[in-house]
Amino acid sequence: MANSHFSFKEFTIFQEKAAFKVGTDGVLLGAVADVFNRKSILDIGTGTGLITIMVAQRCEAEIFSIEPDYESFLQAEENVARCKWRNRINTINCDLQSFNPQKRKFDLIVTNPPFFNKSLKNPDPRKSSTRHNDSLSSADLLTGVDKHLDDDGIFQLIMPYIEGTIMIAEAQQYGLYCNNILRVKPLPTAEVRRLIMTFSRNRLKLTEKFLTIERGERHEFTEEYKAITKDFYLKF
Repeated sequence: MANSHFSFKEFTIFQEKAAFKVGTDGVLLGAVADVFNRKSILDIGTGTGLITIMVAQRCEAEIFSIEPDYESFLQAEENVARCKWRNRINTINCDLQSFNPQKRKFDLIVTNPPFFNKSLKNPDPRKSSTRHNDSLSSADLLTGVDKHLDDDGIFQLIMPYIEGTIMIAEAQQYGLYCNNILRVKPLPTAEVRRLIMTFSRNRLKLTEKFLTIERGERHEFTEEYKAITKDFYLKF
């Protein structure tokens, strides 16, 4: 059973109500999201509020966080209320399809989206909807990003390798081009498991980097992973 809360250096994430708990994917995206000079950020499917609070720690932007699952939304709202950046964060209980920010555009959109398509579903309907794309298909996601992204903004997300490569191809149909990929491996000898992708409306030369999380033994983290997450994890 997951812990009821997860403590970071400058905030704590309570997670007993949330459909999904704090995980490496969310921490990675929150730590590497390109927040430089961003003024308005949208976090799609915020869950516990983890990514929102992480990016709030790293910048001065106003942040909108949407979450369709009501219990998860309440959890995110509570976590935001406890953090020191709460005055810049707006939590909203809605899905992307109905989100209406009154013509506001965002110069950074981030998400750790539901990505499973045809795999076996979790018997818990809340967890199933959080990780399967029935309620937020790639078309729904890309349509929403196209609608809400500023002309010069960027869209960043983390996905498994196969689903990520499909997303790169699909995004081009919406005029969104992948210009940067961080390929994430759990161990030096493992295959790439996750892609952190950066999209914009401008087609640029693709840049790629690799990140390995652990050196070989469990909880023996690489120096590069420590460098990325040192402002958050208590252990680093």
